[in-house]
Amino acid sequence: MAKAFGASVITVYQTLRDLANKDNHGFLSDVEFNRFANYAQLNVFNNLFNELKDSRRLNKAGFEPSRDKARFKRIQEDLSFFSKKKEVTRDSVTFIHEKPEDLSRIISIATAGGFVLDQSTKRPIEICYDEEKIERILANNLSSPTEEFPIALVSEDISVFPTSINLIEIRYYKQPQGRSALTGARVSSPPKYEPAVGNTVDFELPEHYVSDLIEEMARMMGLNLRDRDIQTYGTNEAQLNNQAETY
Repeated sequence: MAKAFGASVITVYQTLRDLANKDNHGFLSDVEFNRFANYAQLNVFNNLFNELKDSRRLNKAGFEPSRDKARFKRIQEDLSFFSKKKEVTRDSVTFIHEKPEDLSRIISIATAGGFVLDQSTKRPIEICYDEEKIERILANNLSSPTEEFPIALVSEDISVFPTSINLIEIRYYKQPQGRSALTGARVSSPPKYEPAVGNTVDFELPEHYVSDLIEEMARMMGLNLRDRDIQTYGTNEAQLNNQAETY
């Protein structure tokens, strides 16, 4: 059986349940868990971009280059799972291109095209987020965009210049889907909640983010993380589960 890519929602839940019991918070239900799970995943996901920026800066500065490059490469690989491509047609009335609903961050924009004599007809579109700069560019005949050198203003929507460009291709990182879910039943004497393994949906983040998810959810739930052993419990459980799957 192929091993799942996403961090185990069961492992994260069991760790938090044990931590909640240790702090005398009572048992942790699926409703309580699901309330925080998707926000925690989004926070960990967004933090990857901050880490990517920091590792790039350290790498350029020459600090621990081999170690930093490894971290930089791993984050890029993890984010690649969220990479998508979509063609968007310009609205004939507003002359704008709507952003994809699941967009988190834009990677690049290009004109849509194919291949002629093994040469791509696509053209990269320069991205601008400054409306004043766009106004200056459009007002200057020397810098005015053309179909060979187009430019896009990204704000609430996407405006591409020149407006004769109808179809564009957007490469972007999508938002993690709010779908990590846990279901199960309460068991009495003593009160305990047992997750139903077959009815769960794992996180979209890779398995090695189990500890990050646990730490983020524990913080959001107000649980005590002073005991470092509890933070490594989730990772150890995941490793044991992986080993069991190989036999």
